[in-house]
Amino acid sequence: MFKKYLPIFLITIFVLSIVLSSAVMAKETLVISTWGYNEDLLWKNLYQPFEEKYDCEIQLEVGNNSTRLNKVKMRQGSTVDVIYLAESYALDAINSGMIAELNRDNIPNIEKLYPVAKAPHGEQYGPAYTLVKLGIIYDQNAVDEPIESWFDLWNQSFEDNVSIPDFNTTAGPAMLIMAAEKAGVELAENPDQAFAELEKMKENVVKNYSRSSDVANMFAQGEIAAAPAMDFAFFRVKDAVDGAVWLNPEEGSFANFNTLNIVKGSDNQELAEKFINYAISEEVQTKMAMDKVESPLNTEVELTAAEAEGLTYGAELINSLNTIDWNLINENKEAWMQRWNRMFAY
Repeated sequence: MFKKYLPIFLITIFVLSIVLSSAVMAKETLVISTWGYNEDLLWKNLYQPFEEKYDCEIQLEVGNNSTRLNKVKMRQGSTVDVIYLAESYALDAINSGMIAELNRDNIPNIEKLYPVAKAPHGEQYGPAYTLVKLGIIYDQNAVDEPIESWFDLWNQSFEDNVSIPDFNTTAGPAMLIMAAEKAGVELAENPDQAFAELEKMKENVVKNYSRSSDVANMFAQGEIAAAPAMDFAFFRVKDAVDGAVWLNPEEGSFANFNTLNIVKGSDNQELAEKFINYAISEEVQTKMAMDKVESPLNTEVELTAAEAEGLTYGAELINSLNTIDWNLINENKEAWMQRWNRMFAY
């Protein structure tokens, strides 16, 4: 009888051994929600070295801020472990209960970041790992005088010659803040006067843009002479227009921080914390800066003037940047966006 069932028994043992072996060999998978740009450099400098260091696999979900955040909200976190978000969207995610509190003891590299980057939304949430800067790009060959101030964009000489970011972009609310400053009021206290001041600029505005590529195209086609824009758009404009100049206005440029957080419900929180710690390490931040992928926020990163070209680098510059009250913007976003859209309905 035993001989009759021996082949079945041996096959069963063989199959079980394969299953158990596969289970032992299976690697942890870290699912990261992020943007799709510079993916090849991110794999080279961050993702692949992390996989090798911690014997795990990384899977990406890519898209813009709003699309990815909406997916996480609809799935109540679901499979995503780590999420990259611009600070306004990170605040939205936190307020929506989508972000897990983290254990900072597992992320010691946070202490090496600039103070403004350590806890942009509170000690219990993730740090900023890089920032982008909003200033003014203009074509020096298409203006009568060099631009020095945000307020110069209101000058009559720029009629039909300026493009500004749409309100529903990371950069858009800064224009309303500067309109309030030009009017001599606080945006939170007197939005009506800020909008009235912004309307005085309307004759100068050819178009509201939503993508940085639109800015480069408008400069290349001679449609505009100036545009408030993020620093990462400058090199594309410079490639298209020889006279392109980057300006940090005398009132200051604006900083927008990009953050790393852990999605609530992640089954891999400890590995996710290791990833955040690795992403903000001096080693990774230096590599990313050298490849012009991201401006470093780790204070131990040391760059020469040539290496820092095009990046927001160094304590003096970072500490001089204006910030945006995203609580105020998010609380009023729908009403202000509708008002903005009515004003700039072309």
